[in-house]
Amino acid sequence: MRTDSFAEFLARGTESAPRHVVARRLGPGVLVGVAVSVALALLVVGPLPATVFASPAPWIKLAYVICLFVPALVLMAGLARPLSRSLWPLVSVAVVFACMMAWGSLELLGAAQSDRSAILFGQTWLICPWMVLGLSVPALASLLWAVRGLAATRLRLASAGAGFLAGSAGALGYSLVCPESSVMFVAIW
Repeated sequence: MRTDSFAEFLARGTESAPRHVVARRLGPGVLVGVAVSVALALLVVGPLPATVFASPAPWIKLAYVICLFVPALVLMAGLARPLSRSLWPLVSVAVVFACMMAWGSLELLGAAQSDRSAILFGQTWLICPWMVLGLSVPALASLLWAVRGLAATRLRLASAGAGFLAGSAGALGYSLVCPESSVMFVAIW
């Protein structure tokens, strides 16, 4: 059988994929992952006092995490399809991280020498990464389930994208309960 005949044989009877299949598959995975991460954070750590939300610190954390979460979601939606090669989500994550680091560096440089360690490490630097990791696990499980039913052709990249999106979901949950207010702490940890 020649190549042209074989390609025609494989293409016979095929139809286009249903519309919005990625959104219908990823949507529930993302929603379940974020909801479980937020619920676990609130149950395990407990919510921040309502008075804290009068200051800009929790809103900065939330904005930072959302600015990482949205490109991670777009990246994951692209990696769940064959032949998607969009780089803007990675570029936007790098820009957001660079802006946050620059802001944190200004905060660090403007602080007294004795306060710099507290700005950099805060009080929860030993537990923060582990909390984000633990809160990311339910999101990772639901995202891997969602990606498994899609047409990802670059499996390692799709798994890494799912991990990045799950990490963003875990950070979203933890940002609602994290007592730290330093911009540099939020950017690093």
